[in-house]
Amino acid sequence: MTTPHVAGAPRRPVTIRDVAAAADVSPKTVSNVVNAYVHVHPDTRRRVQEVIDALGYRPSAVGRQLRSGRTGMVALAVPTIAAPYFADLAAHVAVRARERGLVLAVEQTDGQLEREREVAEGRPVRFADGLIFSPLEMPEAELTAPHPDTALVLIGEHAGEAVPVDTVGIDSTGVARLAVEHLLAAGRTRVAFLGWKDITHNTARQRLEGYRAALDAAGLPHDAGLVPHVADWTPQDGLDATAALLRARPDVDAVFAADDQMALGAMAALRAAGRRVPDDVAVVGVDDVPAGRYTSPSLSTVAIDRAFIAEQALALLVSRLEDPSLPPRHVQTPYRLVVRESCGS
Repeated sequence: MTTPHVAGAPRRPVTIRDVAAAADVSPKTVSNVVNAYVHVHPDTRRRVQEVIDALGYRPSAVGRQLRSGRTGMVALAVPTIAAPYFADLAAHVAVRARERGLVLAVEQTDGQLEREREVAEGRPVRFADGLIFSPLEMPEAELTAPHPDTALVLIGEHAGEAVPVDTVGIDSTGVARLAVEHLLAAGRTRVAFLGWKDITHNTARQRLEGYRAALDAAGLPHDAGLVPHVADWTPQDGLDATAALLRARPDVDAVFAADDQMALGAMAALRAAGRRVPDDVAVVGVDDVPAGRYTSPSLSTVAIDRAFIAEQALALLVSRLEDPSLPPRHVQTPYRLVVRESCGS
């Protein structure tokens, strides 16, 4: 079948009735195929889809949204899109959302408690069908409160199986322990931790716990002098904290930074102080940001699979939208040690 057309006139849009007539089915059957209704015979689904493709039929997005009560938009809320980790994560989520025919809105909370509360309450992304959320400061009790109006998936460091919402978790205790155990296995015994703040979020707390667990396993004491304060997790904060550390503890022989941004700053401070990396001080970070591959020496790190987080978070969100009665699901993100030049191995 060809769509009725008058020479010289604009071609009219293909309608659902055109598809139904060409496929010899009812318009309702075409609608069921378009909306992925499960109770359609495979042969019928295939025949209708072939006609849809041949005619170039495009369902009305507005009509589908009105019928489903959805906007086709999902939101991602992260502390900052300036950090390479979150920028890369947002890029992965955008690609996966587009593959599913969804529009992504990205909201930056700056890691501020009130901004996070606004996002959790549906502001300013009130038109989103679902939310993928990476909070830093919100208490667990608030994060796990019922969210009847918006499907929610938490990503990052949370309470695992105890959380009554869908999560794609990161075991930051294990991440840190892996990094520090690698430094200790290389013969380092005075390992500093960069990442402790006055207001400490789950990520910093868990990475400090992993650092201490590795020391415990090696029979080494917890030395408060090797845990300098940082104002934030930026290259400048890593530089400042390491410079202060070298003045107070010149015997330090390794630095574990809770993220690569601080690790890059730490290497700059060591270089300025005339300390060789890794000969004098080994350095390992977390996140595997692209810049770490091109420094001299290149930065050893623990890579957290951001593509996995994006795929799993969207899969959980979409299935939650389709069936709100599903029990909470919990997925753990893979991570791996990436050994480069800065750790001396």
